[in-house]
Amino acid sequence: MDWLTVALLLLFGLMFLAAEVIFIPGTTVVGLLGFALLAAGVWFAYRDLGSGTGHVLLASSVVVAGLLVYVGLRPKNLARVALNDVNSGHVRDARLPDVQPGTTGRTLSALRPAGTVLFAENRREVTTRGEFVAAGTEVRVLRIEQNRIVVEANS
Repeated sequence: MDWLTVALLLLFGLMFLAAEVIFIPGTTVVGLLGFALLAAGVWFAYRDLGSGTGHVLLASSVVVAGLLVYVGLRPKNLARVALNDVNSGHVRDARLPDVQPGTTGRTLSALRPAGTVLFAENRREVTTRGEFVAAGTEVRVLRIEQNRIVVEANS
């Protein structure tokens, strides 16, 4: 092998390592391929160009690869590829209901046995114990079972 092949192996090995560490972290395949190309380039340098040149290329490859890892793993560079957005959304927890037993509301749809009721300004899906309740009827919350609001017609 001539010096051009060794130089290309080392160059592509360092480029693949740079791509793995800086541009597409976490793929592993690109990094392993870069490491394999670097190892092959250093091995061919020792074999074909002599031990003095092999030592120089090995040391320079280790230094450049170390610098690539250092630059790629700095917090400023990691922040570019990390998820930094904070999700401030919330889900209403059915275990902590905002409609308590005894609360009254008006049906927006017929309850057969399930439908929609308006409690103050809150629309909630509710169910009855099996009876039909017409739309527009005033209802009262009996209890909350797991994630269901059970109501009855207010007499």
